[in-house]
Amino acid sequence: MSRSTKELRRLDRRHVWHPFTQMSGWQDEDFPVIVGGQGVHLIDSEGRHYLDGVSSLWTNVHGHRVPQIDEALREQLDRIAHSTLLGLGSEASIDFAAALAPHLPGDLERIFYSDNGATAMEVAVKIAFAYWRHIERPEKNIFYCFEEAYHGDTIGSVSVGGIDLFHSLYQPLLFDAPQLPYPFAPLQPKDRDRDAFAEQCWAQIETTLRDQAASAAAVVIEPLMQGAGGMRPAPAGFLRRLRELCDELDILLIVDEVATGFGRTGKLFACDHEGVVPDLMGMAKGISGGYLPLAATAVSEKVYEAFLGPLSAQKTFFHGHTYTGNPLACAAAKANLEILVEQALPIVPERVEALADCLRTCEELPHVAQTRQVGLMAGIELVADPETFEPYPADRRMGHQVTLAARRRGAIIRPLGDVIVLMPPLAMTPAQINELNRVVVDSIVEVTG
Repeated sequence: MSRSTKELRRLDRRHVWHPFTQMSGWQDEDFPVIVGGQGVHLIDSEGRHYLDGVSSLWTNVHGHRVPQIDEALREQLDRIAHSTLLGLGSEASIDFAAALAPHLPGDLERIFYSDNGATAMEVAVKIAFAYWRHIERPEKNIFYCFEEAYHGDTIGSVSVGGIDLFHSLYQPLLFDAPQLPYPFAPLQPKDRDRDAFAEQCWAQIETTLRDQAASAAAVVIEPLMQGAGGMRPAPAGFLRRLRELCDELDILLIVDEVATGFGRTGKLFACDHEGVVPDLMGMAKGISGGYLPLAATAVSEKVYEAFLGPLSAQKTFFHGHTYTGNPLACAAAKANLEILVEQALPIVPERVEALADCLRTCEELPHVAQTRQVGLMAGIELVADPETFEPYPADRRMGHQVTLAARRRGAIIRPLGDVIVLMPPLAMTPAQINELNRVVVDSIVEVTG
């Protein structure tokens, strides 16, 4: 081990508090220190290369060091790195918004910038809350979300989340957002009818929303696939049914495309699969190709117009961020979008099929209970007993052990409990996806015995 790696680890352990990490255990872990990237590989301080199997936490789209995005950043840096959008326009933020709007569903042409997925969803919640007041219907103030949903870690986004492990500690700080049943059947004997389970969930959802429509402000959902909740797909057509019900009952639909957007599901946005136009849509992660923090909340024209009026009406949206519409991030995002639309989306289907082939291999392993996939989002669920679906004891951290084994074999992946997450960049070739699969299979076999 080089001295520089030792020193970097020492400084990290002394000063850096890592997200979603028990730092007492981190002190004993010889973690890689990433110093570079090339294509779909990360490079550590020892010179080792790793397949980026989770797209640097679901953000990377075209790989690292993409010439077109690099050049866009250099050109923008020669002009200006940042200026505020408070009282000023910004060429880069204007250009990206104008480029993005034609690709958004329906009339979502009004774009409010922020800097990460949680803030994009926080903005959406605050806009929806204010909307009903601005049209003089303040009684509509209840937000509905789904069990095991995740929309970020700010107080508002946590309030519309449903993962107790992450957020139960903060319950006294949150506003009440009733949880609807999510139509994904948990692991169960194969003779149980999953379609029947989904219909039971739908019946509860419909009854609840019909009964509470007078006070319901919005329903918040991750379209097609719950991410941090364990890679849990919704049944085909569910998003469309929810949109139609919200239209009928005059309830806003807020869609969280933070993880699913920008090609991750095989189309530019998950909503496109079912022709759904939400009232508000949060975007982040892949928006800048994995280069810089950027997020956006797009809203429909009817929602936007509710905020217009004389100053005396006090309908201004009093919300903002210091780096709102940062020019460097917007320049990267515009270049990312151009590559995505012109080059990446046409070749995504072959990548999706390659990943599906790999998951079929994983399903043959004795301790893999289920694999789940939407586009280039996948989860592999491990269990101690594949017949009864008895889980492994939590303190064995089997998912984490698999990621460590994969790291030794040259791939970076992440677990959600004992669900192994695979979310390769759109640029990862079928051959590289097969290589990633070999690493994952060998690692699962090693850890599960």
